Amino acid sequence: MPGMVVFGRRWGIASDDLVFPGFVELFFRVLWWIGTMILFTYHKGHFDCNGRGVLHTFLVGQLVVLALIILSLCAIIYVSAQGTITNPGPRRSMPVLVYLRAVLYLPELAWACMGAVWVSDDSRGCDPATVGSVIAAVVASWFILLFTALGVLFVFDPLGNPRPQPAAAEPLGVRHMESSEGTQFLSTARSLAVKVWESRLRLLCCCLPQDENQRAAFSSIAQLFTGFFSDTDLVPSDIAAGLALLHQEHDKMERSRDPDMVVPHSPSSPGEDLETELEKAAHCMQFAAAAYGWPLYIYSNLLTGPCKLSRDCCGSRGAEYEIVGGDHLGCHFSSILQSTGLQYRDFIHVSFHNQIYEIPFYVALDHKREAVLVAVRGTLSLKDVLTDLSAECENLPIEGVSGACYAHKGICQAAGYIYKKLVNDGILNQAFSIAPEYKLVITGHSLGAGTASVLAVLLRNSFPTLQCYSFSPPGGLLSKALADYSKDFVVSVVLGKDLVPRLSIPNMEDLKRRILKIVSNCNKPKYRILLQGCWYELFGGDPDDFPTEMDNRREEELSQPLLGEESLASDDSPAHAATHLPLFLPGRVLHITEDGPSRRSCFSTVRYRADWSNEMNFRSILISPRMLTDHMPDLYRDVSVFSPPVVCVLCAR
Repeated sequence: MPGMVVFGRRWGIASDDLVFPGFVELFFRVLWWIGTMILFTYHKGHFDCNGRGVLHTFLVGQLVVLALIILSLCAIIYVSAQGTITNPGPRRSMPVLVYLRAVLYLPELAWACMGAVWVSDDSRGCDPATVGSVIAAVVASWFILLFTALGVLFVFDPLGNPRPQPAAAEPLGVRHMESSEGTQFLSTARSLAVKVWESRLRLLCCCLPQDENQRAAFSSIAQLFTGFFSDTDLVPSDIAAGLALLHQEHDKMERSRDPDMVVPHSPSSPGEDLETELEKAAHCMQFAAAAYGWPLYIYSNLLTGPCKLSRDCCGSRGAEYEIVGGDHLGCHFSSILQSTGLQYRDFIHVSFHNQIYEIPFYVALDHKREAVLVAVRGTLSLKDVLTDLSAECENLPIEGVSGACYAHKGICQAAGYIYKKLVNDGILNQAFSIAPEYKLVITGHSLGAGTASVLAVLLRNSFPTLQCYSFSPPGGLLSKALADYSKDFVVSVVLGKDLVPRLSIPNMEDLKRRILKIVSNCNKPKYRILLQGCWYELFGGDPDDFPTEMDNRREEELSQPLLGEESLASDDSPAHAATHLPLFLPGRVLHITEDGPSRRSCFSTVRYRADWSNEMNFRSILISPRMLTDHMPDLYRDVSVFSPPVVCVLCAR
């Protein structure tokens, strides 16, 4: 950080990112040079075959070009390893070295062509080993040239046109753009950024059908990404280094602080026993996991799952499927039957229809708990990801709720889709006509958990006794008024350091600020941070202290947005004026955490503890390898199996 500027534009790579790729190329180049020298020395420069003059010239030229490339790579690695992430001064000569390395591709290309011509026209009568060596050298040259071209495409930044430098009298990192020309420049830059992100999304989702929902989702996501990345100049390796530093900082804080205070009773229903809620949650999680269909079932039953589903997947049961509403059943419905233990006649509606803002769900009669159960599937497709990323706020007025009522846009749209199916299509009426004494229970995991929670809010006035069990719902889901309203009928279950319940736009902005602060303070070069971070993740040990070189730097300076070596706009600009409304987890929060040390042997027993928590405890993202694995639905299901008593036992992952 900042991004390197060469060939008249900024690239998506920093000047300290060339240590590892340079070292890898240097390793192969040295081996290549040694092999070529051995071949040349073995023949003593005299070759007894056709085209020996061309071959001699080729090998001598190859040795010279390789030697120059090796020297340039050594210089690039050395210079790239200097300085720190936010102090690129010692690497100011890097553009010159990049230009030199680029020039050396020209003789390498010429020599590769010469070698290819010699092999095809003049290699007759030569030692097969010599011919094979030349062929290998030519192939290696073309491979490196192709790999370099792909690398250039990968780090190309469509928004990387050089930006005007600040006036000399202005302090570094801050530029005020109060003129109409500056405002126009900012507006043009943001419009271009939105178009670039929309183009990236269209390219990524080129296989999806074009419709109004897709265009609306692309526009919403592009606006979100533009606002998030427009005020920083973080390249991907900067983010990786910052995450490695934050992980070790979090571990140091956990080792030094007292155990977190937990809420001994549910604040909304103090008479409700924790063990009872755990039993209900464990029962519902089986249905929430079943909503994922055959992919999760096969993943959880690798040996027996394919055999159990093969007859239903390959055979035809169309006559039976006509009774159950929905579409695209087959293996999915069979896996649901296997996972839930219900009978075919217990299902009212099963749908695996999947589009943006339209996610699969099923409705069944749970005779064990005397409930009409609605289970919503979590993220399992690119369309679901687009629904997740449509994270703007949308108004969600609810009768009887005072205060601002708004929620996650994509999840609101998905909940509205299921609401129309359940109410307008008469699915719930059909279910309660069969079992009028049953109560309504809604459940889901991840995206399904968020959708289930919003759906419960929409249905609450019509079904006052409904309950919702939400497993790992997105953190940025409901406004404070709706979150408090949902505490009477929604229970959110969060496992360990799961990322998703801590994921919201304000939390991501906070994470960005923390990354900027910690990489600005660290006085170690990036390659050392990444190496030590990888070692710590793989083998553990004590977190590094990471001494700082800017201890006296003001806090407000560290929180300044960075773009190149300057800020794109002042704090009064529209880029800084936009603020994101706070969103919270739904309902009461049941947090399941591990007892004992965070690192243990692969086959040791893990003990889990469940306690009531508060949604404010999830206002910060915790960096850990567990942040993704703790989100998996099979882990939620397996932990829930051991829900009573409060301490849960499970074989380690």
